[in-house]
Amino acid sequence: MSAALVLVCSACFFLAIGVPVAFALGLSTAATLVLAENYPLMVLLKETFTGMDSFPLMAVPFFILAAELMSGGSLTEVLLRFAGQFVGHKRGGLGYTNVVSLTFFSGISGSALADAAGPGSMLIKMMDKAGYDRAYAAALTASTAIVGPIIPPSIIMIIYALQDETVSVGALFAAGILPGILIAVAMCIVNFRVSRQRNYRGEGSLPPLAEILATTWRAVPAILLPVVILGGMRAGWFTPTEASVVAVFYALVCGKFVYRTLEWKALPDILARAALLSASVLIIIGLSASFAWVLTIEGIPQMLAELLVSMNLAPWMFLVIVNIFLLLFGIFIEPLPGVMVLVPILAPVAMKLGIDPVHFAMIVIVNLTLGMITPPVGGLLFVTCNVSRVPMTQLVRELVPFLWAHGIVLVLLTFVPALSTWLPRTLGFK
Repeated sequence: MSAALVLVCSACFFLAIGVPVAFALGLSTAATLVLAENYPLMVLLKETFTGMDSFPLMAVPFFILAAELMSGGSLTEVLLRFAGQFVGHKRGGLGYTNVVSLTFFSGISGSALADAAGPGSMLIKMMDKAGYDRAYAAALTASTAIVGPIIPPSIIMIIYALQDETVSVGALFAAGILPGILIAVAMCIVNFRVSRQRNYRGEGSLPPLAEILATTWRAVPAILLPVVILGGMRAGWFTPTEASVVAVFYALVCGKFVYRTLEWKALPDILARAALLSASVLIIIGLSASFAWVLTIEGIPQMLAELLVSMNLAPWMFLVIVNIFLLLFGIFIEPLPGVMVLVPILAPVAMKLGIDPVHFAMIVIVNLTLGMITPPVGGLLFVTCNVSRVPMTQLVRELVPFLWAHGIVLVLLTFVPALSTWLPRTLGFK
C-alpha cells in the first residue's frame, strides 16, 4: 500500500508543477520503484516497451498518417465547400459550416487536436472575417472538435479495446457514430440560439443544383473513408490494424490521383509530422502502461472494484458516480492515459452490474474527451487559444452554453443505452 501511496502522491505533485502528463506518470512510476524498494527500476523500461509492443497498436501510426495524407491532399477545402453549400446561407451559417465540416473531418483524423489545429483554425478565421465574435468562433470549434475521438476511426477507441477484452474495436467504432452525431446536433442548437441573439447572418444563397451536385461528387471520396473502414471490418476483409493500412493507401490515392493536390515532394514532411505525432501518442501509452502496472501489482484496481461491488449500487447509481468521477478526473488527465489507468478498474465492475460493455465504453470515452475542453488543464483549450489568438478567459466565457449542451448529451448517453449499442448490434459487431 505504501508503494501505491508514493505513486499517487508523486503523480499529483508532478502534475501540479506543470510536468506533461506522460512524463508525470513516468516520473511518478520511477520514484515509486526507487523509494518503495520492492521492484527493480528496470520494470519502468520493461513495462513501457511492453505497453507499446502490441500488434493492434500499429493501427495508431497508420491512422495518423492517413489523416496527414488527407490533409496534405487539400481535403479540408473540399469538406468546407461541401458543408458550406448546404448551411452557409442560413442565419449563423458559418457556425453550422464549422460543426458540419469538423464532424466530417473527424471521420478521417480521429484526433480532436488535429481537427482544431487544422480545419478548425481555418474556420475560426473565416468566421472572424464574417463578423462573428472571435472568442465565440474558437469556443464553437473547440466544442465541436471533441467529436474527433468519438466518430471512427478513433485512437482512443483502439486503446480502450486493448484495455477491455470484452469489446472489439469494430463495435466501438460503430458505437461512436450516433453519439458523435448527437454532439454535432447539440452544437448546432447552441449555434442557432447564439446566432439569433447576436444576429449572425448567413452569406449568399443556396447554390444551384448543378453546383451542389458537382461539389458533393467531389467530396464523396473523402466522405467514404470511414465507410470503407467500417464496411471492410464488418465484411471480414481486414482487421482494425489492416484497416489502418488500407486507410493510408486510400488517402494516398485520393490525394494524388483523385484530387491531384498531393505532391510527392510533400511526403517527407507529411511522414515526419505523422512520426512525431505517433511518437507522442506511443510515449503516453507506454508510460501509462508502466504506471498502471504498479497500480495492478499493488492490488489497487482489485481493491476499488471490491469496494464498489460491496456498496451494492444500482447500475444507474454506479453510472452517475462514474460520470462525476470521470468528469473530475478528465479535468487533470488526458483521455489516453485516463483510459489506460481507469478502464481496468471500472470496466469489470460495470460488467458485474450488468451494464453493457459497449455502452459503458462510450460513457468513459465521452467523459474523458470532455476533459479536453474543461478548464484549467483542457489540452484542446490551449490549442484553440493558440490558433485563434483568443485569451483563455474569453474562450472559457463563451464555452458555458456548449458545456451545458455536452452535459445534456452525456445524460442521454448514460440513461439511453441504445444510443451506443443499437448500431453495433445492427451491423453485427460484438
